[in-house]
Amino acid sequence: MKSFLWSLCFVACLLLFPTQSKAVTLPCTMVLNPVEDTLSNAKGSALVYKVQLNPPSFPRTNVSVLAVHLPKPSTFGAYDRYEGFTYIPDEISWRFKLYPTPEENPTWAGRFDLITAKLKNALVQVRATNSNTEKLGPVVLTNEIKACR
Repeated sequence: MKSFLWSLCFVACLLLFPTQSKAVTLPCTMVLNPVEDTLSNAKGSALVYKVQLNPPSFPRTNVSVLAVHLPKPSTFGAYDRYEGFTYIPDEISWRFKLYPTPEENPTWAGRFDLITAKLKNALVQVRATNSNTEKLGPVVLTNEIKACR
């Protein structure tokens, strides 16, 4: 009789409390990892959350990026800064400037507040860029939104 009751409770729990959705729960953070082994010291983080902007409107999604121990952007060619790049493959992308701190080996940080799309299957990256031509360069740090916890 006890095993029957335990089995009944187990089945009821499965029906009443299904497994968590694969959708990302906001707010969340994720580590941005280097794409090249030679950049082992380079790391970044991304904070993803809903933000209410002024004047009041519907909530938007904010992606804030911080990156440390990056080589000079010119290491990758004719590039002079870094940008955050968030995109949903074959759908939409967002670029935003990362600004350096004044140290010799700066920390790069920036954010974008106006995302209205659901970020399912999105990627967050740090990429080198040329501020004059606006040419987007190679990916330096990256991770998938599903890594966001």
